[in-house]
This record gives sequence, C-alpha cells and structure tokens, in this order.
Amino acid sequence: MGQKVNPIGFRLGVNRDWRARWYASPQELPAFLHSDLEIRSYVKKKLQFAAVSKIVIERAWNSIRVTIHTARPGIVIGRKGAEIEKMTEEISKMAQGKQIKIDIQEIKAPELDAQLVAENVALQIERRIAYRRAMKKAVQTAIGKIGVKCWMCKKEEATEPAGPTLPPPPPLVPEEV
Repeated sequence: MGQKVNPIGFRLGVNRDWRARWYASPQELPAFLHSDLEIRSYVKKKLQFAAVSKIVIERAWNSIRVTIHTARPGIVIGRKGAEIEKMTEEISKMAQGKQIKIDIQEIKAPELDAQLVAENVALQIERRIAYRRAMKKAVQTAIGKIGVKCWMCKKEEATEPAGPTLPPPPPLVPEEV
C-alpha cells in the first residue's frame, strides 16, 4: 500500500491557496486556530442553504476579514444587509470584540466548483433520488469545461425493509407467578 498525500497540502502554493491567511506566535496559535474553527462552523451552519464553497479568514493586528465564496450572494447578504450585520455582530463576539469585515465573493459557475457539486449530489441522495442519476447529472453539467471524476463509497444498493418491523420475540425465561 502506497503512501497517501493530503490533496490540499499537495497543491498548496501551486494551484491552491491557504484558507487562513495569518501568522501567529506559538502562544497565540491555538487560540487563533480554535477561533477560526468556531467562525467557520458558525458561518457554515448559518448559511447552509446559501451554497457556500469556501471561507477564507485573514487576520491583521486587531481585525479579522472573513471572505465567503458563495453561489447565492443574495441569501448571504439578506434584505438591506440585515444578515451581514447579524453575522458581523456574532462573529465579533466569538473573536473577543475584534473588528470584523465580511466580504462576499460570488461564484460565477457553481457547476464547476467541486465543493458545491458534491453538496448538490449529497442533497439529491438525501432526497431519495437515485445515486447513479444524481452523479451522472453532476458529471454531465461539468464534463465539457473541466475534468470530472465522481465516485461514492458506502453501501450503494442499501434498501429499507419492506413493511413494518416486527415486535421483539417473547422472553425465553418463564415469568414467576
């Protein structure tokens, strides 16, 4: 069995960039990492239906810039920027009152973004659409523009039992009278 290489680490500096752009001293590093994870999980949970592809966090002396790459910027911004204001306040609380700036980058071609394609296929499978059909459709929409490889692990032909489940059998030990 060969050695496995992390695909993101393998491409860093060549055709992929870091998702966190900051430098910290060894004493600050754990706090910054935990803060980044908390911010990312909050944004992903808050914007789960906004087709968020990636979240880039940049830190300066007393400010944090969060760039959200999304296919649906209207959902992220909200009416008159209300959602952005709420998110800015919440993230500022998470980051101990630092100044927060949220930028939104629109993804022009969401069918070419691997994260969005994978989430779309997963959503279709959750809605009980045939997995082969969902994967073939995802591949067909992207095949002319980029190279695509789509595969799925887990049990593919899993079916639920037909009909209701039976009650458990009676105990083998007789009850005392």
